[in-house]
Amino acid sequence: MPTLVDYNQVFIANLVQQPGIRKGGVNEGLVRHMVLNSLRSYRRKFLADYGELVIACDNRNYWRRELFPYYKAHRKKNREESEFDWNEIFRCLNEVKAELKNVFPYKVLEFNTAEADDIIAIVCKIEEDDTIILSGDKDFVQLQAYPHVKQYSPIQKKFVNDPSPTNFLKEQIMKGDRGDGIPNFLSKDDVFVNGGRQAPLSKKKLQAWVKQDPEMFCDYEMLRGYKRNCLLIDLNLIPESLENEITTNYHEYECNDRSGLLNYFIHKRLKNLTENIEEF
Repeated sequence: MPTLVDYNQVFIANLVQQPGIRKGGVNEGLVRHMVLNSLRSYRRKFLADYGELVIACDNRNYWRRELFPYYKAHRKKNREESEFDWNEIFRCLNEVKAELKNVFPYKVLEFNTAEADDIIAIVCKIEEDDTIILSGDKDFVQLQAYPHVKQYSPIQKKFVNDPSPTNFLKEQIMKGDRGDGIPNFLSKDDVFVNGGRQAPLSKKKLQAWVKQDPEMFCDYEMLRGYKRNCLLIDLNLIPESLENEITTNYHEYECNDRSGLLNYFIHKRLKNLTENIEEF
């Protein structure tokens, strides 16, 4: 019965809304306080109904990039042109992540080649009790096909619901995901990298095709694009070896006890949070 936190998605979305966080404005103490205070808030809100926090973290290596070299390929360029100091943001988030692993009484999960999406998907698959995903990422809507899974966006402060997660997944496979560098299934692999335009995909066709199996409406090239996107988007298709690693570690993970929390809060000068230490 876990409360699953999508670490990077939640805290990056939170950070970029903070005033003064533009280039040169990243402060490690601010990042630490924001992350910890947010976790305290989530735990207070969801612990009783969904259980203890489980923090899912992205690894720098992605297995999807081995299948599709253009996966998230444009992000580095976008970040270099951004007004945010992404190197410092990630340095601070990684520092706090290490502290969470070493001190706090939560499962903090990270695996080579895995994204937080993979970890969250596998935990939802193996858990049978009520589970909540804390993330605004639409990729998790497909996991609502499990009747015990709900999703909540901390930034929007509302639940994320879809009446037909199966149809949602099929639409996402056909539409692709520009944010992850995945074109729609009618377009070439490198369309975003080369600055081209995607092949048009009308809403009318999308609505008709979502009700059919892809073999019924796809020619060879369309089916290739569909299968490409399916491998990259469908969270049921995580490599078996990675699924086994996540499952084993999740079951065998030994959380820290709470004995190191007070010294940590004092050492990091987190006076305001120390007053609420019992909520961690």
